[in-house]
Amino acid sequence: MTTMSSNEEIIGRADLNDLEAILAVTNTDPDAVVHHVEAHYDTIFTWDYEKGARPKLNRLYEKAKTAQWNGETDLPWDTDVDQEAIVVANSMQFGGPGAGIDVTGTPFEKWTDKEWIQVGIESQNWTLSQFMHGEQGALICTARIVENVPWIDAKYYAATQVMDEARHVEVFAKYLDTKLSGHYPINAHLQLLLDDIIKDSRWDMTYLGMQIMVEGLALAAFGFIHQMTTEPLLKQLLRYVMSDEARHVAFGVLSLQDYYQELSTAELKERQEFAFEAAVRMRDRFLQQEVWDRMGLPVKEVVSLVAQAPERAVFQQMLFSKIVPNCKKLGLLDAGDGWLRKKFGELGVIQFEDWADTGEEYDMFALANGETPSAA
Repeated sequence: MTTMSSNEEIIGRADLNDLEAILAVTNTDPDAVVHHVEAHYDTIFTWDYEKGARPKLNRLYEKAKTAQWNGETDLPWDTDVDQEAIVVANSMQFGGPGAGIDVTGTPFEKWTDKEWIQVGIESQNWTLSQFMHGEQGALICTARIVENVPWIDAKYYAATQVMDEARHVEVFAKYLDTKLSGHYPINAHLQLLLDDIIKDSRWDMTYLGMQIMVEGLALAAFGFIHQMTTEPLLKQLLRYVMSDEARHVAFGVLSLQDYYQELSTAELKERQEFAFEAAVRMRDRFLQQEVWDRMGLPVKEVVSLVAQAPERAVFQQMLFSKIVPNCKKLGLLDAGDGWLRKKFGELGVIQFEDWADTGEEYDMFALANGETPSAA
């Protein structure tokens, strides 16, 4: 019987919800411009150029070639963005700033709408900054997949995704620079996850970490924000990005599904533990500890309070609505006596297991022929 690692061995703490341990993970050099990660992996050439040997990947490649868009010219960058008005409009959907939180005796007790609006502005800056950093992680990881995946159909498709990811970094950076009011450095939990993905030399772990976990969460988050936001430029930008991201996650599902059927129980154990670690790190990063620190608030106390807001619990859970069914499609949920199923149960997200997996639903996100951002 394969022995699974403990929480402490995987994520460095026994209790998934140990807030002190979560907040102890911080960015030690927030002003750094360059970050080095040492990695060793094989670069694989293939002399088998038979296009279409994996028909589903070939179909995805053909779709990607016709779905390219130009972030500079296909989005209406002349749209005026009033960030304060957007925060007010978005917060009203949940009953107003601070709704659902009992602020009596807390640092929020004497706050007015002005302070809540500023938190909303900082939160938007933080959220889109993390998306931007994550997209650069995807850019680097997909370039690696071109190098070390052994099949020509996968190399062809991954090359189109490299272009997609460059475009995503570009548009998020431009939106932050020209429409919002500041960048945040990368969250330490996200950085740890990206470093782990990049350091692993196995090509399928790059797929699992980036295509299934990071991109799967991003697709769900983009969909949530696309539905919620009242800002038309961001709504259009996210619609275009989502059309790409659905293909990216499908690429991971289609590439790994057959491969994982060939792995031993011990090899699947490593993939399960990696998926669980990635899930926890992604959940932890959404505590937005950097926002509260910038606002000059006691971070641990505030994080405990805002966790009570009803919409935050819904958002946190919905982030896994793509990841869980895709892990099930790959056979990871029930391998090893259902260890990952139990772990996703502890995280409170196993209820998504029977939702549509992205290997089948990416057509739903595709832009129609001739569709413009304003029609999306």
